[in-house]
Amino acid sequence: MSSMMKINRSKVKQVKRNKLSETVLINKDLSDKEKYIALIPQVENLLNEEDNYFSNLANFTAAIKQSFDKVSWAGFYLFDGNKLVLGPFQGKVACTNINIGNGVCGASAERKETIIVKDVNEFPGHIACDSESRSEIVVPIMNDENLFGVLDLDSTSYNSFNETDKFYLEKLIDILNSKINFKKIIL
Repeated sequence: MSSMMKINRSKVKQVKRNKLSETVLINKDLSDKEKYIALIPQVENLLNEEDNYFSNLANFTAAIKQSFDKVSWAGFYLFDGNKLVLGPFQGKVACTNINIGNGVCGASAERKETIIVKDVNEFPGHIACDSESRSEIVVPIMNDENLFGVLDLDSTSYNSFNETDKFYLEKLIDILNSKINFKKIIL
């Protein structure tokens, strides 16, 4: 009987962990900085090293989109060795392939640095996957010196993203890197 109790307790702990990890709660009245601070530990619990990387990326984008009303599109473009290909995302239908160096995503991938665009109409070569997009931030995902892809966030408002977003999104990408072994993934 005591071994049954141990099994049942184990199952209860697993159910609690799953419920906790699949819920993101963000107070929409907080500042962006406060939202990121609240989001970071939740993303750490949400992402699971044992889950498929695709599932982790999908939940990551859902957590971002759910937490910030200013985000109209959140998603990943993954590097296949030649170009960026659409990965998990939340939002409207998107471009499926982006060449390195093209648009904000391609430029971020090429430079291997975060790019904030306050007005997409002012960015040379911007790719308008969504004609309603007005501002954008793109964060590269690096594993050592190797490009894995980029995180792309769009907004239908101008000037939606700033250095606070850059700082915390880069922290969130660091968490993502710690939870997913990108070296094992072949696209």
